[in-house]
Amino acid sequence: MSTQTDAILDLCRSLPPTRTAIVHPVTANVVAAAAEATRAGLVVPVLVGPAARITAAAKEAAVDIAGWEIVDTEHSHAAAVRAAELAAGRHVAAISKGSLHTDELLGAIIRADAGLRTERRISHCYLMSIATYPKPFIITDAAVNILPDLSVKADIVQNAADLWRVVFGEARPARVAVLAAVETVNPKMQATLDAAALCKMADRRQITGCLIDGPLAFDNAISPQAAREKGIVSEVAGDADILLVPDIEAGNMLAKQLTFLSGAEAAGIVLGARVPVVLTSRADDERTRLLSAALASLVADARTKGLIK
Repeated sequence: MSTQTDAILDLCRSLPPTRTAIVHPVTANVVAAAAEATRAGLVVPVLVGPAARITAAAKEAAVDIAGWEIVDTEHSHAAAVRAAELAAGRHVAAISKGSLHTDELLGAIIRADAGLRTERRISHCYLMSIATYPKPFIITDAAVNILPDLSVKADIVQNAADLWRVVFGEARPARVAVLAAVETVNPKMQATLDAAALCKMADRRQITGCLIDGPLAFDNAISPQAAREKGIVSEVAGDADILLVPDIEAGNMLAKQLTFLSGAEAAGIVLGARVPVVLTSRADDERTRLLSAALASLVADARTKGLIK
């Protein structure tokens, strides 16, 4: 158990639980995770999906849901649409993925008529903690945007910087490393061109609340020694808080390698909509699900207070 991520749970202790739509919770592990988050004081669950299947899943998980609100729907697609409606109507302040495909859930959320879109592109952040790095860090985007262009990357960075500020405060701006295979601008490598442009966008305050440097190779982003050996003089290199990956394949592989081979703890959340969205996979353990619920609670509270858009 990481003391770094325990601090995230501690931040939630002074907050009321967040009314959260659990979408299509028809498997025992999803209901069990909702129960754990409820016991931790993080959520007030609103179960959205086929009532009979939800009840069966709760019985399998040995969870008493007698006091929980159930919104009965015919199937998973209807559950996703109904959860979006509940969020748009402010009946819930967060949405959490249950046993349905990510595309199905996000498709309902980003529909033009759903009322949940903002001027920003939605994006996913993994907040990670690992013993070999001295502080938590964010990997983005490893789950939503497949091959983001420059404008999408700008939104991805801003979403991550907002999350960093919500969790860690405003004592200093987040340090964003724009990752590529090399640390120099190469006209043949789009990731390096985007990195250079993002740095200038931050200079012109088109992106706020963070320091951006790039392109940086992964070693230069997280290792002060590697940065020194390459002669990189930077406030970000070797001390990154946020790692912006060039595409979903790179991000997904990096995040899962750190989790499954290196024992990192991770919490995942989607930002850029009017409510935070918890995206967990079937392979995630209860700790990951609990930490993700904590992130959603912090973001929902910040949005209520007008601290982030």
